[in-house]
Amino acid sequence: MKHVITVSMGPSAQDYSFKTKFLGNDFTVTRQGADGDEDRAWDLLRRAQADADAVGLGMIRDHYDVGTRRFVHKDTDKLLKVVTRVPATTGADLRRMLQVRAVRHVQKTLGNYFNNALVLFLSGTVNYDIAVEMSQYTPNLSFADAVLKTGTPALLTSLSQLELFATGSTMANGIWAARKLGAALPKLPKVKQRFLAREMAKSHVIVGAIEDIRAFAGDGNLKRKTLLSSAIDEESLAWLKEQEVNLAIDICPQPFKEVVGINVIEAMILAATGLEPQDLSDDDLAEIIDELKLTPQLLHPTGQFRNVRRFAFIIHPLSQEAIRMGFPLLPKSTPKRVMDQIEKAAAMVPPMVYCKMTNIVSPTGSEAEGWLISVGGTPKEMLARSPEFTYRRLLAAADKAQKMGAQIIGLGAFTKVVGDAGVTVARRANLPVTTGNSYSASGALWAAADAMRRMGLVEAPKDGRVQAKTMVIGATGSIGSVSARLLAMAFDEVYLAGRDQKKLEALKASILKETPDAKVVAAADYEGHLAEMDMIVTSTSGAGKKVLDITKVKPGCVITDVARPLDLPPEECAKRPDVLVIESGEIDLPSRVQGLRDITLPENIVYACLAETIVLALEGRFEVFTVGRDTEWRKVKEIYKLGLKHGMKLASISGVNGVYTDEDIAKVVELARERRKTWQTG
Repeated sequence: MKHVITVSMGPSAQDYSFKTKFLGNDFTVTRQGADGDEDRAWDLLRRAQADADAVGLGMIRDHYDVGTRRFVHKDTDKLLKVVTRVPATTGADLRRMLQVRAVRHVQKTLGNYFNNALVLFLSGTVNYDIAVEMSQYTPNLSFADAVLKTGTPALLTSLSQLELFATGSTMANGIWAARKLGAALPKLPKVKQRFLAREMAKSHVIVGAIEDIRAFAGDGNLKRKTLLSSAIDEESLAWLKEQEVNLAIDICPQPFKEVVGINVIEAMILAATGLEPQDLSDDDLAEIIDELKLTPQLLHPTGQFRNVRRFAFIIHPLSQEAIRMGFPLLPKSTPKRVMDQIEKAAAMVPPMVYCKMTNIVSPTGSEAEGWLISVGGTPKEMLARSPEFTYRRLLAAADKAQKMGAQIIGLGAFTKVVGDAGVTVARRANLPVTTGNSYSASGALWAAADAMRRMGLVEAPKDGRVQAKTMVIGATGSIGSVSARLLAMAFDEVYLAGRDQKKLEALKASILKETPDAKVVAAADYEGHLAEMDMIVTSTSGAGKKVLDITKVKPGCVITDVARPLDLPPEECAKRPDVLVIESGEIDLPSRVQGLRDITLPENIVYACLAETIVLALEGRFEVFTVGRDTEWRKVKEIYKLGLKHGMKLASISGVNGVYTDEDIAKVVELARERRKTWQTG
């Protein structure tokens, strides 16, 4: 029978003794609390070595490594040296290994959980190994060491700052001694308390001992937080439930009926192996951890775990009218020349948070929340400047999103068209980027197919292709090209329309290689074919320039306008009440979203490009998904399926004047049938 005694600086009221099996040996494990009295701890340790095979020392200021330096706590070292006859340990070596493994375990098990999280360390020096591992997943690390040691209301915000502070700890300790007088700085404790309480409220993850976290908890600042701590007992778990903590990660595995500290487990390993602490290597510890299948505990104090992923999405004003709506103090009577100057000035404004969306809940249980970030340039201003001007605005927005904790960012409206359609921004940004074009293409064709079905002017095929003609204007663009590829599989004849005949021919050749039996026509001069089309998809970067003459379009044609700004303004659509013009396919989110301000769509409806960003967040797919002008058909299918998985639905078909009712569509069909009686093609 092996005997391990752990002497703790904690309360003796929590003492225990139990028997167990460990590494093939029978053990008795005994805890003896010193109630914070170092002299009593010294005496307990002195006596423990007479009865124990190994001794643990818990709830003390442990030695720690920061950077390349090792820092030894003198009082702890003094206590350890009391034990001379058997191995004695604080568990420091095992703790460092378990800390790193805990972060990796959670990151893998919960799917990129720490990506770009805002992480606050109450002590970065003690938890340096966690910080180094966490830095692989997020740059948003902050450390309260300077606050707690010197009272300075400022956080350290990088590993290099933490290492520098630790190196100067002698000076810091001198300041700490002066601060303990209390009378010289009577307000400092309250200032420190409020400051750290606020920082905890801002963070997603808090790393520290439970007793330290308790000291700064209050006013709901732990609600929905993730805590990373050690040896969380039942009493602590009950308190965490009261604080509505979302997830408590206990880095210390608990293979026994009693909650034990890491020092206990390491002492038991020393007793079982007969090794001295200096002879127990990291490889030995890793082998034992794997053999025993020791993993961190993931505790859910409230009984319900919420895995909330975070996104950001960039928007911008599409016109001067949109700028005016954003600044209600601007009167509608503002002269055009003044608005022109305001439009130019708005393009220079730094990125701003327009709103924060919350409560996006998937049927799978995944959740997402995110920020809409506005850059000030209209399409007119973006086109008037070099792509680099817009790139820098987008990168500034991505930087802002990263600091708020976003894990992926989407490019909306004209920002995904400028330059190389997101490629440069994705390469230079610190966040994964998507343009949303895969879901935009999917949504556009989803909506068009639904519209044609409801109109009933084209018979649905029993097998094979739809016996109808379709045209894609802007076919060589990102959304246009993938739309053309899809339509070539489904329609009898597809016309590729655009400005560059050479690019159109190249796209045609590519489509025929994929779909050899397709009938594809490339036409830079396409006006003469409009009268034959049953469906038209417009996806240009014309920024409001006229791309088709709607008066020449076939009665009953379905036009899906994917472009932003729209290729077909309301006054153009009004010319043809016998044609159904729809604003691509907007998406109805799976739950009642909170915090979403006006984006010119009905409540709970978002653009497909924004929906793609949300779907990727819900899925935990923090990766560059759609960028460039060659959207992959594979990704269009994938995002469509992921959207269905997370409860996304096609919103009601809408046009420039709002949602189309069944009566509206019936009226379009009636007018189209009547006009077709006298309609001539060509």
